[in-house]
Amino acid sequence: MVEEKYDVTKEQNQNETGEVKKSEFAILYEQSVAATIKEGQIVKGKIIGVTSKDVIVDIGYKSEGAIAISEFSDPESIKIGDEVDVYLESKEDDSGMVVLSKQKAERAVGWEMVVARYGEGDIVDGKVTKKVKGGFMVNVGVEAFLPASLTAMKGFVNLNQLIGQTFQFKIVKINKPRKNIVVSRKDALQQQKDEDKKKILDNLVKGAMASGIVRNITDFGAFVDLGGGMTGLLHITDMSWGRVSHPSEVVAIGDTIEVMILDFDKDNGRVSLGLKQKGQNPWETVDTKYPAGAKVKGTVVNIVPYGAFVELEKGVEGLLHISELSWTKKYANPNELLAMGDRVEVQVLELDKSNRKISLGLKQLEANPWIGVEEKYPVGKTVKGKVRNLTDYGAFVELEDGIDGLVHVSDISWTKRIGHPKDVFKKGEKLEAVVLAVDSANRRISLGVKQTTPDPWDEIASKYIQDSVMNGKVTKVANFGLFIEIDKELEGLAHISEIPIAEGEKLEDKYKIDQEVKARVLKVDSIQHKIALSLK
Repeated sequence: MVEEKYDVTKEQNQNETGEVKKSEFAILYEQSVAATIKEGQIVKGKIIGVTSKDVIVDIGYKSEGAIAISEFSDPESIKIGDEVDVYLESKEDDSGMVVLSKQKAERAVGWEMVVARYGEGDIVDGKVTKKVKGGFMVNVGVEAFLPASLTAMKGFVNLNQLIGQTFQFKIVKINKPRKNIVVSRKDALQQQKDEDKKKILDNLVKGAMASGIVRNITDFGAFVDLGGGMTGLLHITDMSWGRVSHPSEVVAIGDTIEVMILDFDKDNGRVSLGLKQKGQNPWETVDTKYPAGAKVKGTVVNIVPYGAFVELEKGVEGLLHISELSWTKKYANPNELLAMGDRVEVQVLELDKSNRKISLGLKQLEANPWIGVEEKYPVGKTVKGKVRNLTDYGAFVELEDGIDGLVHVSDISWTKRIGHPKDVFKKGEKLEAVVLAVDSANRRISLGVKQTTPDPWDEIASKYIQDSVMNGKVTKVANFGLFIEIDKELEGLAHISEIPIAEGEKLEDKYKIDQEVKARVLKVDSIQHKIALSLK
């Protein structure tokens, strides 16, 4: 090896003992080389020997250097005579050889190349070489540190799978004094995702079809992955023309579906999708299918306190209002007659295509018992019926199935003051009444019980003349006076101004119910059916 090394001098001598002696030219050459190279430099060397552990490199200095074979990435490819860049650590070690490093040369060259070509924020290719405390080391031309928190986007599970793989990384920090670089795979992936998303947004067209995978389902819709990091919202109202209670009725996570692009917002990266828009809107033909007056069949799909929604076909529903269930029966809630899933025949009462509303009726399929009721129950006719219901203001009397009349509390008695109809009538009781008024349009009949007997007030007026005095009984004490019964079911009112009472004294303290008093008639009003009394 030594002989090969010094062939460049073209001169060599041999002493008497046979030792090879360097020529003066060779010595001068070495001295010139020694003067030009310095420790810490990267120099070119030639491989002049290879052992099982080391590679011997000549850099033109007076002695060779040995580099550990482990510093070579591919030891099998090492050939004698190949040139290699090496880092001169020291001109001489304990054995008299120069100290060289191939890896340090590569790091120095790589560092200069990387910082010259790239800056913070740039994307570089790199290979994950090993795991270290807090992250990984990545070869990007020089070793860079990849923090564990910046290895991947959400969802990456086994970080050890990164070792040995090549990815793109974003340079997040370059520290030139310390010669270290921090990179992020997470930021590179996010940047690529944003670029892909922008590319997709730039190519979106309203009304175009797109294929995607359902990634998530919520109460209000489903999120569909359109690829390239772009996700669109398929709202529940755009899933079907028909009624959808929950998105899971239409799609499932993992489904691949074809959707229509309804709208998109490039600034916020939002895309609205539609599934029902792939088919024809059924409301476009409702005016020909469901004209007013038509009898149709449908399914009860929803029941609310004010009615039931009936599905006539997928996407077309009509409202069957509670008032349109029956001519004769009063329902408190539609579920008294209908149940979810019932098939019913109904009549279309009104169609509003522009607002997508259809009014339906069930009672219209039967004869209206109120038609001709004026002829059947003319004013003045005496009728018989059964008390069906009692309220504060009167009694409802059933004249026939579906036909009720109201006896108002004021039409129960000519003379008696009625506090509540239940004081006079009982449910189920049969009675006679006179028809006072009929309104078939609003399905109302007014009845009177007192009208079955003559009006007694003309006789009362002649019997109880002004200033006549009589005995009576207190029936009610009010803050404005006393009601006094002066005959059977005949009361008069003594106003407080006509009652002798001391200053500060209260009526309820002086007068009690059923207390007998003497009263004088002030006035009898036969029209208003009132008698004014005085206790003075």
